[in-house]
Amino acid sequence: MHVSLWGWIGFNLFILLLLAMDLGVFHRKSHVVSIKEAGLWTVAWIGMALIFNAGVYYFAGKEMALQFLTGYLLEKSLSVDNIFIFVLLFNLFAVSAIYQHRLLFWGVLGALVMRGALIGVGAYLISQFHWILYIFGLFLVFTGIKLFLQKETETIEPEKNIFVRGLRRIVPVTADYQGGKFFVREAGKLAATPLFVVLLVIETTDLLFAFDSIPAIFAVTQEPFLVYTSNVFAILGLRSLYFLLANVMDKFRFLKLGLSAILVFIGVKMLVMDIYHIPIALSLGVIAAVLMLSILASIFIPAEEKEATPLPVQNGR
Repeated sequence: MHVSLWGWIGFNLFILLLLAMDLGVFHRKSHVVSIKEAGLWTVAWIGMALIFNAGVYYFAGKEMALQFLTGYLLEKSLSVDNIFIFVLLFNLFAVSAIYQHRLLFWGVLGALVMRGALIGVGAYLISQFHWILYIFGLFLVFTGIKLFLQKETETIEPEKNIFVRGLRRIVPVTADYQGGKFFVREAGKLAATPLFVVLLVIETTDLLFAFDSIPAIFAVTQEPFLVYTSNVFAILGLRSLYFLLANVMDKFRFLKLGLSAILVFIGVKMLVMDIYHIPIALSLGVIAAVLMLSILASIFIPAEEKEATPLPVQNGR
């Protein structure tokens, strides 16, 4: 699938236009995002991804369209881990619901830049060294098994974050939030606010998650444009998905087990690709089925009484 430079530029300009409209028009004023608004935005972002997928089908054929759809579903499912982190961070830092959308907007923008760079590096390495796919496969199998054995969500300790420690050496951090500002001036000196600290933790955490998701999607497609666009659409819908699911994330107890199974499956697909090519339609079916089964199991299998009550998400209501 060949996409010209103008195709790449046009797509990125379109995404920047969407982001500009999101922040400058639809969310010009900070407010608490309601369940209804989050639901409408979730449908809108998924709809745009499916329209783009239809365009891929029209211009590049069925196989490319299946690769995009599978990659999108894979990235969408793996991004659920980000939502768990958002819930923990916003409670840990007591971030007001009014500023959560603004925070996630800039977090997503930074994630798009970082993931774009990682995809570029990954595509180059694969084009030069085919054997690196086996390393990706082993890494995904290891990550999936580790996620399966993990008993509970790891504790977030911002003070141990190397970037947060580095920030504190460069600029002071204010004791309290300063509205929706990331930086303010105190006594004539520039100071970061706790809101910027949260943003920094979000960005660095997403970078760690990207080391799982980027290798995974290269098992689905090695077309850089499809890898990039499926990532972009999955990340763009992450904010609305957070506001839609944040209050019920604790209900999906088996979701992490499903994600671990998906990672192992994708890793195995990479390891056997030169021996047996698992059809892309089968990969799409497996990912969708595992995701659906883990959600249904979470809903219909009763939780154990000893299960801890999750921290409430601030929703300003």
